[in-house]
Amino acid sequence: MMESSSTDRLNPRSVTWLSVLVNTLLAAGKILAGVVFYSQTILADGLHSLSDLVTDIAVLAGLRVSDKPADDCHHYGHRRVSTLTSLFIGAALLAAAGYIAYNAINLFHDFIDNKSMPAVRPVLPLVMALLSIVSKEILFRVTRIVGQRVGDNSLIANAWHHRSDAFSSIAAAAGLAGVLIGGENWRFLDPLMAIVLSAFLVVVALQIMYSSASELIDRAPEAQLLATIEQAIRDTHGVRSHHAFRARRIGGKVDMDVHVQVDPNLTVHEGHDIASAVRDAVQRADANVVKVIVHVEPAAGPLAD
Repeated sequence: MMESSSTDRLNPRSVTWLSVLVNTLLAAGKILAGVVFYSQTILADGLHSLSDLVTDIAVLAGLRVSDKPADDCHHYGHRRVSTLTSLFIGAALLAAAGYIAYNAINLFHDFIDNKSMPAVRPVLPLVMALLSIVSKEILFRVTRIVGQRVGDNSLIANAWHHRSDAFSSIAAAAGLAGVLIGGENWRFLDPLMAIVLSAFLVVVALQIMYSSASELIDRAPEAQLLATIEQAIRDTHGVRSHHAFRARRIGGKVDMDVHVQVDPNLTVHEGHDIASAVRDAVQRADANVVKVIVHVEPAAGPLAD
């Protein structure tokens, strides 16, 4: 488990620049090893790392824009840029999976038909796969911790992109180890494992795209978070009841509004104080709630206090 003290010094930009450096080295090394040593698996893995590099650049661009405050053309700020970036990451991963599967299926089909296949030299590709497993798992953990700390969905999606690369490298290492042990009779393991890892990438890509699309259509946050927010509203002194409660995620954060009913004999100032207390209580209950709009209404009937 990564120590929190070691990641507290990292911010979204610094951890993404670290990812750019690692992915550049891994993509270049794996693609070169795949071409020189005729390994479809490590070549596919290298293309996955290259897609990671592309999404790193997209995340950096998204962070630059999403941090901008509201302006005359964007009254609600720019946080949806982070959501669009996550959607792009998922689409890029899905495209990479399709490319990997297409090439691997063709090679596997050639093996079944007893057509000639290049003789895979697995030693260096296997070393590259093992190096990728370690480095990408570390990147996954560091990026996820920073993403969860700042509540940025594009970072969390990018972290899972790192984890998917680590998993694909595990599949690549398994296939290459089989080729190394079994020789030419087991060379089918190289394209076979490439097909397996492409299927995994499709699942991860669809999950990322679903999460991003849910934000774009204003899907409500998970039920547990909604229950926590409503409990904070009910527990606020002066609130007799509430209704018209709505919440949505934007860029990993939560915006919400609610109508609270208070003693009709209160002054406007006292009603405003209760609204402020509701906002503070909700944000104490969950730090990801960044915008709380509270409408104050007079309650009907006798006082409950």
